[in-house]
Amino acid sequence: MSTLTCSVSDLAPLLGTSFNDTSAAATYLCSRFQTISNSLSDTSYAVNSTYLLFSAYLVFAMQLGFAMLCAGSVRAKNTMNIMLTNVLDAAAGAISYYLFGFAFAFGASSNGFIGYHSFGLENVPSSQTDYSFFLYQWAFAIAAAGITSGSIAERTQFVAYLIYSSFLTGFVYPIVSHWFWSSDGWASPTRADNLLFGSGVIDFAGSGVVHMVGGIAGLWGAFIEGPRIGRFDRSGRSVVLRGHSASLVVLGTFLLWFGWYGFNPGSFLTILKSYGESGGYYGQWSAVGRTAVTTTLAGCTAALTTLFSKRLMVGHWNVVDVCNGLLGGFAAITSGCSVVEPWAAIICGVVAAWVLIGCNKLAEKLKYDDPLEAAQLHGGCGSWGVLFTGLFAKEAYVNEVYPGRPGRPFGLFMGGGGRLLAAQIIQILVVAGWVTATMGPLFYLLHKMKLLRISSDDEMQGMDMTRHGGFAYAYHDEDDPSIKPAYVMRRIEPTNESTTPDYEISPPPTNVHV
Repeated sequence: MSTLTCSVSDLAPLLGTSFNDTSAAATYLCSRFQTISNSLSDTSYAVNSTYLLFSAYLVFAMQLGFAMLCAGSVRAKNTMNIMLTNVLDAAAGAISYYLFGFAFAFGASSNGFIGYHSFGLENVPSSQTDYSFFLYQWAFAIAAAGITSGSIAERTQFVAYLIYSSFLTGFVYPIVSHWFWSSDGWASPTRADNLLFGSGVIDFAGSGVVHMVGGIAGLWGAFIEGPRIGRFDRSGRSVVLRGHSASLVVLGTFLLWFGWYGFNPGSFLTILKSYGESGGYYGQWSAVGRTAVTTTLAGCTAALTTLFSKRLMVGHWNVVDVCNGLLGGFAAITSGCSVVEPWAAIICGVVAAWVLIGCNKLAEKLKYDDPLEAAQLHGGCGSWGVLFTGLFAKEAYVNEVYPGRPGRPFGLFMGGGGRLLAAQIIQILVVAGWVTATMGPLFYLLHKMKLLRISSDDEMQGMDMTRHGGFAYAYHDEDDPSIKPAYVMRRIEPTNESTTPDYEISPPPTNVHV
């Protein structure tokens, strides 16, 4: 927002009469202009902070979506376990991100690899950051941890969840977000100089930073643990272990869809910013709207592509597959949502659906077991989204979102050459390498210490009963006499006075087995 400026020397000649009179009048008018300018500046900060806080609330609401999606995708005997892990992802992640993670990610000034200021939010707020920014970035960090929990569901010890979640949100994820999102990061597009390939990596809302990190971490966890008991038979053929509630899967999917409007459009961080001359209809608020549109189109296209592709492959319409396809489209568009045209988002969604289907086929052949398809969805579709940005980023949008550097590279298919695509490929390689080098050894160490996988007996019975004191669902109401073995319910046929049948509860006959 432009600021109002005023000086006595500017106004005095315009007021005429004697110097003393005009000087006093000019001083008074300038003071009024300064008051108005300060009020507008305060309003701008308040509007942008409110926008960021609301976006943080939306992203945090995605945790409920993750919880519902995970609960519906596992068997009923493990529902309490997976729900509790989602709660602890947020709780443990909040402490670790507050103590260490935020400083590693955004503690300026720092080097290109890691931040080292603002531990425990020291010196926050400041002219560079505020509490709302911390809250928003924390919501992103726990989203990455939530992705990983889906890959290792139904067979992982509770203590392992606490260890990996704290490590991921407090160290692994913050380092990656520093590389690509901090103004000091070595691959950040907002660096002051020495941009990677003259561009830096454009990963606007985190196809690589969030989704690939969570997906690859989950990949190593599930690989080291091995498949669930019964997932593959003795001949090696795949056996589907269906989740117990498609209703919860759909509910979780819609909650995640809703939260994605904070995830992608919210990544602008501010909304009250004009592009070019002030007073026009086009500004950052328009880019926010465009980002919401591209997000919607990519997800919906992926859902429809999955629907018809799976119908042709297996012969029926599967709502769980469609939900996963929808989320795969969202994960893919997250990288380039702000810098591509809506028509390009449709291409992104189509390819994302095929990437997910292909990754699932490959996982089945390799006997890899991921109850939520999290590694395939977030790792595979996230990787495609990073590449997609290097192919379809539009020059005008790139210069709006990342201003101040004319001639910045843009998408290969849009005439921008291959430098941006090269930067995007570098991101995929370094994210995969970093997460492998950190989370792989952690899961292996937990495995060797027998802290990773539960016993076979616990797995067969279900962790709700063996680890959490009972099932998530009350299958029987002990106060309902109609289901007690000592009684049966008998239908009484209607009499002449009544056309409605009645029922009575009575002891069962001796020849009736209850």
